[in-house]
Amino acid sequence: MTDPVLVEVTRGGMVESRHRGAVAVCDADGKLVLAIGEIEMPVFPRSAVKAIQALPLVESGAADALGFDDRELALACASHSGEPEHAELARGMLGKVSLDNAALECGAHWPSDQDAMVTLARDGRNPLALHNNCSGKHAGFICTCCHAQVDPRGYIRPDHWLQENVRVAMEEVTGAPHGEANRGTDGCSIPTYAVPLSRLAHGFARMATGRGLGVERAKAARRLLAACMAHPFYTSGSGRMDTRLMQAAPGRIFVKTGAEGVYCAALPELGLGIALKCDDGAGRAAEVAVATVLAKLLSGDAALAERLRQLASPTLSNWNGIEVGSLRPSDVLM
Repeated sequence: MTDPVLVEVTRGGMVESRHRGAVAVCDADGKLVLAIGEIEMPVFPRSAVKAIQALPLVESGAADALGFDDRELALACASHSGEPEHAELARGMLGKVSLDNAALECGAHWPSDQDAMVTLARDGRNPLALHNNCSGKHAGFICTCCHAQVDPRGYIRPDHWLQENVRVAMEEVTGAPHGEANRGTDGCSIPTYAVPLSRLAHGFARMATGRGLGVERAKAARRLLAACMAHPFYTSGSGRMDTRLMQAAPGRIFVKTGAEGVYCAALPELGLGIALKCDDGAGRAAEVAVATVLAKLLSGDAALAERLRQLASPTLSNWNGIEVGSLRPSDVLM
């Protein structure tokens, strides 16, 4: 099956590029509300599932024992931009267990936020692991280990106590097998597992509603999603699509991007979970697709739906600031 075109890129009034992909929208009982393309093909969700990976941090009691607030929980679910506030909050999380940047095993990279990157370079400093977009998640992993009195060293390995707990949580929430056969290595060095979009959508519907989860897991899931929706900057960064979508409807929309054109989302008020993948891995197309799907599902709120449709139709400008084209959802998404 060939996935349909989800997003078109125009230039001079003509279609210049096309992005194909698949979309699944599911309720907490596992019923498909929307299915476009090959939604049973396993995909690596990458960072889109960080909220599920953060469940052990809350369920273990580590978050409460260390006095984490919603900003820290949001950062534990984040793919942040490496802005100063992100790096300092991750540093503070590690400080609560008397550790520092050296404990992080995610590797270092330059901030994706241009201002933060320029500031580091101008000051003659190199990026730290704290600037890695996954440092909040990794700080949460380390804190979970320390609270459980487990040595955090090697926490990125599939056979480490921490990753086994994460694997079990992922498997139980999505209902999909997570094992060696469908395991890869993520950009931040932890395991990532290929799962069908239908199962990811179901998992996020369950995260949003608690249905099918135990009492404590349901509470932890809702708490993590609420923290992200309350603090989208700490989940993402300045001006990024995740931040803009969650700010468009505070407390109503949860979204999380993943590498290679993946998005997961949840609408708590509707009890729905969303998962999509652009076949060519284009993040720009995934952003348009998820905004369009959200607008479609929230069409009962005309003003909100219009704001989301505007986010789904960004213009393209050249280096002189001249508008040269746009991205737009294809008819299959409308």
